[in-house]
Amino acid sequence: MVAVLEIGAFITSLLAARVADTYGRRWTMRVGALLFSVGGCVQTLTTGYGVMVVGRFVSGCGVGMLSMIVPIYQAEISPADHRGFLGALEFTGNIVGYASSVWIDYACSYIQSNWSWRVPLSIQVWGGLILAVGSFVCPESPRYLIDTDRDAEGLQVISDFQGRTEDDPKVLDEYNEIRDGVLADRAVGDRSYKALWTRYRGRVLIAMSSQLFAQLNGINVISYYAQAGWIGRDAILMTGINAIFYIAASIPPWWLTDAVGRRPILLTGSIAMAIALTATGWFIYIDQSYTPNAVVVWVIIYNAAFGMSWGPIPWLYPPEIMPLPFRAKGVSLSTATNWLANYWVGVTTPLFQQLIGWRLYIMHAFFCVVSFILVYFLYPETRGVPLEEMDKLFGDESSPYDDDDDQSDMDASESSSLVGSRRGSRRGSGTSPAPFSRTPARAENSLVGRVTDAMFRTGSGRDAGRGRYKAIDPEEQ
Repeated sequence: MVAVLEIGAFITSLLAARVADTYGRRWTMRVGALLFSVGGCVQTLTTGYGVMVVGRFVSGCGVGMLSMIVPIYQAEISPADHRGFLGALEFTGNIVGYASSVWIDYACSYIQSNWSWRVPLSIQVWGGLILAVGSFVCPESPRYLIDTDRDAEGLQVISDFQGRTEDDPKVLDEYNEIRDGVLADRAVGDRSYKALWTRYRGRVLIAMSSQLFAQLNGINVISYYAQAGWIGRDAILMTGINAIFYIAASIPPWWLTDAVGRRPILLTGSIAMAIALTATGWFIYIDQSYTPNAVVVWVIIYNAAFGMSWGPIPWLYPPEIMPLPFRAKGVSLSTATNWLANYWVGVTTPLFQQLIGWRLYIMHAFFCVVSFILVYFLYPETRGVPLEEMDKLFGDESSPYDDDDDQSDMDASESSSLVGSRRGSRRGSGTSPAPFSRTPARAENSLVGRVTDAMFRTGSGRDAGRGRYKAIDPEEQ
């Protein structure tokens, strides 16, 4: 009954990509919210187990669409220098909803009838309806509008977001940058999943791995199973107290994400979570009278570390790094990975608890270490980089005149920043972010090649905080 929601979410997170590309971000959000509300009604009015399973599945279908489209919409309407702030703010809203559900559960546990569980289930209906109505007020993504040749509407949305007239230079600068990116992306032609995997395999694997390790790093194990002696209403109370700390921990990334970048936050979070999981496993292993209290302390520390790092960033990162023609499909794959991993963790954790006991937490601490290694060697820094400039960051700009010989690859590598210069010339000097050097595009598609390159690169590239991509001074170039 619990896991069927993840199954519904997995299915629609994949199917929603075509809906988002065909009908738009706002329409997809609206359908997802309505599905979620319908599923909530079925659950609230359920007459038995079978009906409850159906309701959970329908709600899961709504969750899958929303969890795929909302991060895309958030990324596409956010300015580059505040994209991290707005993405982290969105995640805090998510955690406020989670914490509210726990405290509503706790309050309703005192009701002496089946309304003790019908009331909490009914709350989600109103949340979905508010979002569905709000989708009529929210504007469509300007990038989607321009990509579908609704340029006038896209320009109007940009003007509204900036609070300036449509002929204001800053409004026109952003419009021209998005329009240039759309025209360049149209050279791709084929927008299928096969083309996505062929051209942007590295980005797809990075996006999927970020969501995979958000689950393998142990959040659901901690949230659902680390009770260590707390049962019944006391367990709900401890979860509610933990949720308050969870909310507080999600606030610092509002500023840290844009101030220090995505990579340092993920790296620090991996270390802190590995320590907290190891300590949790240790206290469960020694099984003393103080074990329940000690576990609560380390669970709070773990949730704080997760809420500041692997909670918000994996939802922000995939829509950032995916190019516009493939953004919905790429994010659908990463989101589907999240729900598949979520399902796997939920189903296997009780079995692992029986088989390996306290070692389960050590296992997830190991995954935290693996995630640290992946981020260190493979994840580039996206802080402050406009969505239309991600091609230069990854070094895989597409051109209809690409040649397969090595000399063409080298020429493309040496001149990749000219794309940024061409766009920057229209806006005027000083307004374009520094371009990024890269190795040939064919090396980008090999993760092994990237690891090898990262291990043997010079220190200056790492100090730049962008993986193996080093910022170049325009004057020096």
